[in-house]
Amino acid sequence: MDRRQFIKAIAAGTVATLIDPTTTIVKRALSAVSYFGLHSFIEAHPEAVFIKRTSVASKMDSEAKKQEGIDFARDIFTLRDTPGLPLNQQIAIKPNLTCASSKSNTEEGMGIITDPYFVEGMLEGMIQFGLSSDSIYMREGNWLGDSYCPAERLTSPYVGVADRTSVHLTDFPTGRNIFNMSLNTLQEDSEVIWKDCPDGVVFNRIGYVAPFNRQNSWLMDIAKFKCHSMGMTLSAKNLQGMCVAPYIHFCEGISGVKSHPDNVLKDFQPDFDTHVEELYTQHLMDGVPRWDKPGRDVNSGYGMELWAQRTCDSISVSDVGFSIIEGIYGRNGNAFLEGPGPGNTAQDFMTNIIIFGKNPFYVDIIGHWLGGHEPGNFGLFHVARDRGLCKVINPALIPVYQWDDGIPLLTSLQNLGRFELKTLYLQRNYGGQNEPLYHLVNEPYNYGPSTAVESYSKPKSNNTKPEKPSVNVIGQNFPNPFNGTTNIEYTILNDGYVTLEIYDSGGDRIGILVNTWQRRGTHAVSWDAGRRSSGIYFYVFRTDGFEKIGKMILVR
Repeated sequence: MDRRQFIKAIAAGTVATLIDPTTTIVKRALSAVSYFGLHSFIEAHPEAVFIKRTSVASKMDSEAKKQEGIDFARDIFTLRDTPGLPLNQQIAIKPNLTCASSKSNTEEGMGIITDPYFVEGMLEGMIQFGLSSDSIYMREGNWLGDSYCPAERLTSPYVGVADRTSVHLTDFPTGRNIFNMSLNTLQEDSEVIWKDCPDGVVFNRIGYVAPFNRQNSWLMDIAKFKCHSMGMTLSAKNLQGMCVAPYIHFCEGISGVKSHPDNVLKDFQPDFDTHVEELYTQHLMDGVPRWDKPGRDVNSGYGMELWAQRTCDSISVSDVGFSIIEGIYGRNGNAFLEGPGPGNTAQDFMTNIIIFGKNPFYVDIIGHWLGGHEPGNFGLFHVARDRGLCKVINPALIPVYQWDDGIPLLTSLQNLGRFELKTLYLQRNYGGQNEPLYHLVNEPYNYGPSTAVESYSKPKSNNTKPEKPSVNVIGQNFPNPFNGTTNIEYTILNDGYVTLEIYDSGGDRIGILVNTWQRRGTHAVSWDAGRRSSGIYFYVFRTDGFEKIGKMILVR
């Protein structure tokens, strides 16, 4: 589009109705910012998973890990003047903090929990952003009460993180210290949040450590990229730690559940064992891999069905705001100190990835794939799909974006490096099979036909002409007005060549943001206005005969 054509298009009123009148928008831009939220692209795409590369050379480099956390917080959070989460919103953060977290002070044990320096960097970034440290709570159900994990609560590196950032960790809104509390002294609402689960398979009521699942809190899940007997203990598994004991013990077999006293069993469905048996039998008939492992303890197909249903019960009544897997380094083995390494030890690898998104199951499906496993082989995802907590379990059907300097770039799984993090999940050591204790669960799985999303592979030749799309969508840039940088999102329904150009109000082209072949799907790009003066600018989007112009307002 030359300058004369551009001015003609503007004069014809092509963009007259795209945004509010200039005076109204400028006034709104200058008003006080009082809300925050996730990056608009993340919020708009709960079906997507994002991967950010980190560049930490050693897991012992605390400053580098902390800086990655600060950078991550700056990337994913945005301030806004339109309604979102108030700056004083109560934020409930669930890192992976197990009862072995005291060992994480040692090099051999660091991979057990979510890296504390990364989380500290995130907290610092959030506080620098304008959030109040007094409104941020980190909690772990295993730490609650004087009979649970006393050494870990005193020696965990997270105690220092909380001290340095002034966020809550071991105290409750009532001001009491949980180190000196027994479970029977807990107060409802101030220390325990009870959630009814009438449609649960196993639970009909669950107790959560406050402020998890409090009505006015926002939940952020920060899991660790590591293996476990359940496969990989990622976002969904990590949320198990929101619960108070003994509800937290999802991993117990049927005998463990039935050994609870009556005052606990009243919060389980009266027919849960019969219901689990029916669902297990159905999944066995449906061919869920490894579900044929005999037994009734947790290390059996039935035991995994029981665990998966409890996990889905809990997540079905929890409003998860954001799911993150910290994978600066990943761990194989049994989630603690044992694994396939020398002397039967767990091993850490510099995987240097952060995996994140809105839906914990989609995040975990991609996390399992990146860990070297085939997600369809894990019963948890089949159960979650059956219960409507995710729509697909095939990783190829989940839009995956690489997060590059704050911009999501749609990518193919084949462009992502994978790792081999071996797990002891449902070892095939029965019926004449002799699988190693620690193994990859990477046998092929037939996901069946699907038209939800076509293959992400690029055509063999760029000369292949795609079918002309019936509809292409380009949204208004966000934020608008903006001060410095703004984002533009667009969706193309067929593979094709795309251009996105920037013009000033005089019709001169001042930048080219996109000029390349792209795969079908939703894309985003950022424009940094640099030192350009306040005023009106335009973006021109074109693909395969489709053209649209949008107006942007830069306010300095």
